[in-house]
Amino acid sequence: MSALLVGYARCSTDQQDLTAQRDGLLGLGVEADRIYVDHGLTGTNRERPGLREALAACRAGDTLVVTKLDRLTWSLPDARAIADELTAEDRTLSHDNTQSVGVAITARTRGSSSGTGSSRLSGGNR
Repeated sequence: MSALLVGYARCSTDQQDLTAQRDGLLGLGVEADRIYVDHGLTGTNRERPGLREALAACRAGDTLVVTKLDRLTWSLPDARAIADELTAEDRTLSHDNTQSVGVAITARTRGSSSGTGSSRLSGGNR
């Protein structure tokens, strides 16, 4: 099975539109049926059905794609927890680095004798 791109989009209020995020994910190579969304839920709330579905849809070798990291989370500890969850099964997280964001996250599993994954978080605009 080949690696897939799995997209995630979120907006905080029911009045906001997900079109720009969906278009961005499509432009990054995510297929329309692989985009999971949460509408009307904040990034501080980790209990988001669309995020759960997106994480569950990611298999070993897959990449979770967001257009901007603030669509995924507002919390550095939460970003770290998501990265750790993804790397536990050789999955990665990617964002559109043409957008100005405060924190960049790279989650990649590295080969080790223990077979565990590792993740790296770095600050700064990308």
